[in-house]
Amino acid sequence: MSESNIKSFDSNTSSDVIAATLLKEGGVIVRNQVSNALIDKVAQELRKPLDAKGHEFENDFNGYKTRRLGAVLDVSRSSAELVAHPGTLEVADATLKRHCDNYQIGSMTAIEIHPGETAQILHRDGDFYPIAIPGVEFQMQAMWALSDFTEENGATRIVTDSDVLKGVKNAETEAFENIDESKVAQAVMPKGSVLYWLQSTIHGGGANKASTPRSGLFVSYSLGWLRQEDNQYLILPREVADSYPDTVRRLLGYQAHGKYLGIYPGDPDGCWWDA
Repeated sequence: MSESNIKSFDSNTSSDVIAATLLKEGGVIVRNQVSNALIDKVAQELRKPLDAKGHEFENDFNGYKTRRLGAVLDVSRSSAELVAHPGTLEVADATLKRHCDNYQIGSMTAIEIHPGETAQILHRDGDFYPIAIPGVEFQMQAMWALSDFTEENGATRIVTDSDVLKGVKNAETEAFENIDESKVAQAVMPKGSVLYWLQSTIHGGGANKASTPRSGLFVSYSLGWLRQEDNQYLILPREVADSYPDTVRRLLGYQAHGKYLGIYPGDPDGCWWDA
């Protein structure tokens, strides 16, 4: 494992610089993007649901000492401030709107890696889509640090080496197991920071060799003309979705893409007509 060579910026860095680095390097950290007070509030809201249901997603891929929780907006209202953080949306705009009119939440998961967990298999998000378009990123991912991310407690591992990425561009996930560990870096960052990475970036959760859990909130943003990984319309009751601001509702998918895709009567952005 190499020392972290993931580019890192402070929170007052221009979103254009962050996005340009993300597109070039495949991953980038923004340190101390939000206050510890907000992070602690999100973590507090997630505590009971994680304890009650987090073990339900244990398997070979997710791990057996890692708790995961979906439908986060149903149990943590404060998490909306991370999902729709202005800086994050500016980076997503620059990353995704090259290929779409708008984007949406693909998936959202609270992830808590407990001591003794082994490193997750390296993989790429979005490989479940049946096609790939050269030069087009279908998704941008964000991992918010709800606790300090360290080498010891399982900080996210990513591959940013361009030669490695070229060599496995069309490989199946299993081929990622042969990647030289010296080409894998960990996203070491303090609580309140965020790691962004691209769909094409090879990554995985780290092994937790510490005595305390590593907690994060994962959010993916996908092109507006793609089917979302998680069905947001069924995950969240409509009354819960309606209780959030318009920005969040649109990110959940309650919007048309352009004038003709996903349109509905009364849509202010689409073009509705009677057949």
